[in-house]
Amino acid sequence: MSDRLTQLQDAVDQLAQQFVASLHFINSRHDLEKLGPDDKIQDALKGQVQEVDALPAEDFRSGMIELSRDLILKEQQIEVLVSTLPGLDNSEQDQERNIKELEEDLKAAEAQRQEALKERDQILAELDAVIRSVRRP
Repeated sequence: MSDRLTQLQDAVDQLAQQFVASLHFINSRHDLEKLGPDDKIQDALKGQVQEVDALPAEDFRSGMIELSRDLILKEQQIEVLVSTLPGLDNSEQDQERNIKELEEDLKAAEAQRQEALKERDQILAELDAVIRSVRRP
């Protein structure tokens, strides 16, 4: 599992992708409407692909609601990740103490690993001796 900062970066990247997807949906699926009395809606030129493929109003609205919910959910996930990061609640001394504890744990784990390697070598030597002592009848 990745660390919290990597998870946070991934979530922010996903949020940015959701923003782009939402803007693309709005841009390509909206209905052409006049914003002012003097505005004109130009018909698509013959032979060109129409850039806007308007959805019915209810489908467009439901799509907007779904995209909005997804954005809100992702933002809440980011808030949770941010709240778990060390910050104002953890002083520099607390963080240094945590690092020292982790270093001690690492040293203890390394000592256990070295002991296991010595035990492995000893067992291999004993096994080699047993194999060499076996004679064919």
